[in-house]
Amino acid sequence: MNTPSPSKQTQAPVQASDTTPYWSESAFPQFEALASDDEVDVVVVGGGITGLTTAYLLAKEGKRVTVLERNRCASGDTGYTSAHLTMVTDTRLTDLVKRFGQNHAQAVWDGGFAAIARIDDIIREHSIDADFSWVYGYLHAPLDEAASDQGVDLKAEAALAAELGFDADYLDSVPLTEQPGVRFRHQARFHPRKYLAGLANAFVALGGRIHEHSEAVDFNESPRSVNVNGHTLTCGDVVIATHNPLVGLKGLASATLFQTKLALYTSYVVAGRVARGTVPDALWWDTANPYCFLRIEPRDDYDLVIFGGEDHKTGQVEDTPGCYARLEKRLRSLVPGVELTHRWSGQVIETPDALPYIGQSAAHQYSATGYAGNGLTFGTLAGIMISDEIVGRRNPWAALFAPDRKALTSGLWDYLRENADYPYYLIRDRFAGAESKSLRDVKRGEGKIVERNGTKVAAYRDEKGTLTMRSATCTHMGCIVGWNAAESTWDCPCHGSRFKPSGDVISGPAESPLDEVD
Repeated sequence: MNTPSPSKQTQAPVQASDTTPYWSESAFPQFEALASDDEVDVVVVGGGITGLTTAYLLAKEGKRVTVLERNRCASGDTGYTSAHLTMVTDTRLTDLVKRFGQNHAQAVWDGGFAAIARIDDIIREHSIDADFSWVYGYLHAPLDEAASDQGVDLKAEAALAAELGFDADYLDSVPLTEQPGVRFRHQARFHPRKYLAGLANAFVALGGRIHEHSEAVDFNESPRSVNVNGHTLTCGDVVIATHNPLVGLKGLASATLFQTKLALYTSYVVAGRVARGTVPDALWWDTANPYCFLRIEPRDDYDLVIFGGEDHKTGQVEDTPGCYARLEKRLRSLVPGVELTHRWSGQVIETPDALPYIGQSAAHQYSATGYAGNGLTFGTLAGIMISDEIVGRRNPWAALFAPDRKALTSGLWDYLRENADYPYYLIRDRFAGAESKSLRDVKRGEGKIVERNGTKVAAYRDEKGTLTMRSATCTHMGCIVGWNAAESTWDCPCHGSRFKPSGDVISGPAESPLDEVD
């Protein structure tokens, strides 16, 4: 049977205004909102890869676990991934060795590989149809000769990886890109939403409970509990699995200080159809800064090519549609004839020393964040580590990724460079002039910062002409948000909080919506 060409598919081409991730097209079980008081061993806040993995592993240990998700499970940052599964970190292996030594660098990659293996085990145990496959991964020189290269010695990377026990080979020309690079065996790809749907079902079958549309509002110490939908969940331990951690049981001052260690970046993805076999089934990343990445998602009669990059600090780029345009241009150059069908963006969080924070953040509270470009692997590893700590099992990566890892901090991270722009934005946005003085300047489908009676207002006009106005002051630390034209969101340039046009929180650190205005 002949394979139909992508142009014969019936799905409409990608629309510039639609930034719905490809993964959201698959079904996901629905769960009722919390409607009564309860007492459990562990409350997990967040229904993404970290939360559901932690909950599932704890339920397997016999713990009574409840998962709280303020919207729908798998609809947050996990739902906006490109779904690479790799132990190869954004920070090059040679750099990790320089910072932490060979043993610790190897431990970082070992943790990633252990996470992929655990995903494979869970899929096999519960027969989850998640399009999982072990594939090659390729780290290669930049596609664009004019790109800012990180100066990576690819031969040295391959040799070091092999020395530390990983299957890596230097190639003069990697498939597809025809650039020199490193081939890593035993990487993987899967459909994250299908996987999490299967994981959620397995967790519920073990006696676990999931409540969607159930936002954790207040956390209490004595007795330890969480207030949700007007009800109280009493518990022994709390797991904060919200990508950017909520304050929870942690003191506000301590949580605020911790937040200054996190740098939030927006990353963009475009996807399109090609005939089966046009692109090899593998993963790619280049050494540009910011880097580009590519993989495919096989379908019955075509392959979906997923291509991403253009990372920048959230809220600090005005021409966000241009990020998509540049990705689309590069993808068409690399894969001629691709029919673009999707575009979306997500957030990644960087830490001072390039390692995630996973572990106890307060008494009987655990959190995980700072996964950079390895959200699915580190999110799974976080589930392994946190569940081990709660049940009292020693974990080999506990000290390496501990939030207070003073013994491993080398001080090589340029902390001032990542945070110096915060007071700059705070002062500039408080005193700089607003974008507009009149609501008439706000066109349909557009958002603007408008000055009204000496106050900056985030004004949005929908396609029907209805105007929504909210305070432009971010509810986290008081910075002024900016309009993201590509995503139709209000983004904070200081710490990366994002809000819907209605003012509702999309992602933290902000926990409260933008204030209403008269």
